[in-house]
Amino acid sequence: MPRRLTSLVALLLATVVLAACGGSSDEGSTADQVQSDGVLKIGTEGTYSPFTFHDATTNDLTGYDVDVISAVADKMGVKPEFSESTFDAIFAGLTSERWDVVANQVTRTPEREGLYDLSKTYTVSEGVILVRKGDTSISSLADLKGKTTAQSSTSNWAQVAKDAGADVESVEGFVQAVTLVKQGRVDAIVNDNLAVLDYLKNSGDTSVEVAAQTGDTSDQVFAFRKDSGLVGPVNDALDELRADGTLAKISEKYFGTDVSK
Repeated sequence: MPRRLTSLVALLLATVVLAACGGSSDEGSTADQVQSDGVLKIGTEGTYSPFTFHDATTNDLTGYDVDVISAVADKMGVKPEFSESTFDAIFAGLTSERWDVVANQVTRTPEREGLYDLSKTYTVSEGVILVRKGDTSISSLADLKGKTTAQSSTSNWAQVAKDAGADVESVEGFVQAVTLVKQGRVDAIVNDNLAVLDYLKNSGDTSVEVAAQTGDTSDQVFAFRKDSGLVGPVNDALDELRADGTLAKISEKYFGTDVSK
């Protein structure tokens, strides 16, 4: 082969190798970036007691989900960094890479399994229907047909209410939904029993009550972008936290029982 042609082939091969190396250096999973930065960026609501809310005295972000994901971050050897968003916008923030994980009682559903990577379950709960005190028109899920409920529009509970025949009015958070029920502007709320029971316990509000259970049991998980590489490390951390009793301890702190299994 002529020297000039040999040199040309060598140059082309070198270019291909350099391009391949350059491409691989720019690529990397979210998990790699988290470990490199030493920070796990977390999207949460901040208005959903007892899972993610602000302490009335210190105004610090706290709650069951906040404590669990913080413990996960600690097991991973990184710092948790929280950003707050309405629930209806929280997945858009995940997709646009504003944060690495959503920690906000995300219910496992087939649709979400198709859109996101999901962790192992860290909370198990059931649905209940909250109404104004003395409202006897609703005593089962079937009674929601033709009624109006207040829900975060992208929550699984909104779908449960719609499937039961209810008209769903979109709200930004649970407290706003309760206010609408008390004002008589909507008939009911379908939501997680843990959130409802915590609200009744800590608010002392006797103007609303649980009318019925929906029969739905749900598993709550952390959500990540597809192929983020974070599911494995987070699941390993959850396994450790379950084994050493940390998840049970956090559950007892907020609910008086272990809701992590």
